[in-house]
Amino acid sequence: MGAYADFHRRSITDRDAFWTEEARRIDWHRPFDRVLDYSNPPFAKWFVGGQTNLCHNAIDRHLATRGEQPALVYISTETNTEKSYTYRELHTEVNRFAAIIAAQGVGRGDRVLLYMPMIPEAAFAMLACARLGAVHSVVFGGFASASCATRIDDARPKLLITADAGLRGGRAIHYKPLVDEAIRLAKYPPQKVLVVNRGIDKDFKPVPGRDLDYAELARQHATAQVPVTWLESSEPSYILYTSGTTGKPKGVQRDTGGYAVALASSMEHIYCGKPGETMFTTSDVGWVVGHSYIVYGPLIQGMTTILYEGLPTRPDAGIWWKIVADHKATVMFSSPTAIRVLKKQDPAYMAKYDLSSLRHLFLAGEPLDEPTHRWIHDALKVPVIDHYWQTETGWPILSLAPGIEPARVKYGSPGFPVYGYDLRLLRGPDGAEATDQEKGVLAIAPPLPPGCMTTVWGDDERFVKTYFSDFPGKLLYSTFDWGVRDQEGYTFILGRTDDVINVAGHRIGTREIEEAIQAHSNIAEVAVVGVADPLKGQMPLAFAVVKDASKIDTDASRAQQEKEIMAVVDSQLGAIARPSRVLFVTLLPKTRSGKLLRRSLQALAEGRDPGDLTTIEDPAALEQIRGALKS
Repeated sequence: MGAYADFHRRSITDRDAFWTEEARRIDWHRPFDRVLDYSNPPFAKWFVGGQTNLCHNAIDRHLATRGEQPALVYISTETNTEKSYTYRELHTEVNRFAAIIAAQGVGRGDRVLLYMPMIPEAAFAMLACARLGAVHSVVFGGFASASCATRIDDARPKLLITADAGLRGGRAIHYKPLVDEAIRLAKYPPQKVLVVNRGIDKDFKPVPGRDLDYAELARQHATAQVPVTWLESSEPSYILYTSGTTGKPKGVQRDTGGYAVALASSMEHIYCGKPGETMFTTSDVGWVVGHSYIVYGPLIQGMTTILYEGLPTRPDAGIWWKIVADHKATVMFSSPTAIRVLKKQDPAYMAKYDLSSLRHLFLAGEPLDEPTHRWIHDALKVPVIDHYWQTETGWPILSLAPGIEPARVKYGSPGFPVYGYDLRLLRGPDGAEATDQEKGVLAIAPPLPPGCMTTVWGDDERFVKTYFSDFPGKLLYSTFDWGVRDQEGYTFILGRTDDVINVAGHRIGTREIEEAIQAHSNIAEVAVVGVADPLKGQMPLAFAVVKDASKIDTDASRAQQEKEIMAVVDSQLGAIARPSRVLFVTLLPKTRSGKLLRRSLQALAEGRDPGDLTTIEDPAALEQIRGALKS
């Protein structure tokens, strides 16, 4: 790895020169004065004094050379719709949307919360916010009202944008009633709600004086031209909430200039996407992958990006491959769970399409098992690059970088540290470096590179305490993931060090699920652990102690109680957080100091050795757990 090793080394040892070169990939309204201000560790400010704008870099700067090229292609197998927008048409749509938002008094630094399905208006709204210098916060449409309300109260948006409904597998998910309930629960509700009425919810009812109709306002602002608001590089572009080990989600705050540079750079060096080509990313705009590599990254690079509403198996398991073939996608980005779903289907669905345009498939979001990696690699006959990153970083931490130097794909490994990241593998709290083949915690020596989170929204102290306090006496960012490095420098991810689990690439805090379950009136105590699942990577499993045992004294009553608990989780967090099972016990295994033995619970559930149990206060608790698992 000579060329890449040198490239990476320069990104760490000569940051100013390295990032000055990479920063030429975007437009600056005003050049930056300094590449990096790291005078207040661990807070890093990149491209200080420079003024730029994400929307300008994604749309306006391409109008002269590729105005008639498709920029955004919307494909919905839920409504059997396909619509393409050129860069010029996207510019018109985003200006119109920006005018609508601005008319509600939204400007630079104001927050706008989006609770949207996978429709073009979701991308228009994000880009419109960026154009105005407003801070968008997209909440995944699968979250329940209570989760949405906590995000409203943290971000305190001036405006909320939603739709009447989304669709999944032909089933309508009514967004508007969820939003109405979230606003009812919120302490700091937005003044206005802008609704894209798709005509799906036949019982749709606007709230007079609060709800605005997008179609009506779009007609009023049809030819609006909204000037770009130039932001200083470190001004926030968006907030994206991620689960934590406490019940309160963390608002990951992203800057503007550093993010634009990181995306432009990664599109070239990692994803190898060329202007004029097509990128198909199968994520949702509610997740970080959707922000970085459906909306901003491909457009900054001058590519065509595909926004897909639908399942990977509907109308049949060939739909994604049909999209690749029809649009001659050169770059595809998906998740291991999705590939495991497709692996179960008839291979004829893949074989019938001409996939010769595809150069790479990238997978991320959760650990990729070797059999799945090998299967998709052999089936596609192109490099399938597993890479690793987080909501917090906004772009990859570990990857191969084929745009710099070709490297061998090693099954089960996301590759090497990405340039800009000074990555360490540390044995434990003492911060000693792990040797090859020795397990360690993946950590990053700050400053974090451009594009990474700059702080937790409204809570600098939480940023430092959460991410930079795991190694006493050393200021290091913890990824909370165990890893191991082999002699060739490839890193393998082994799993979390904290209580966040990874369900089909979506991070969920076990604490959040526990708090939701405890909202049930008959729950005295509960422990939730993530258990290995062959399809989704991990699934939550709950062990619950009830207040009134008479309510679970028969199989039927236990089943009823479990059903009720599942419904509580659905209402509090959404179906995405629903445990696979709720097992009832009268004791949970704890140490004498009252600490729950979560690792032991997880090991028992997965049929592994639970480890040292000498600290357990009451050994009978373990027998209860074993009995519940057997039953």
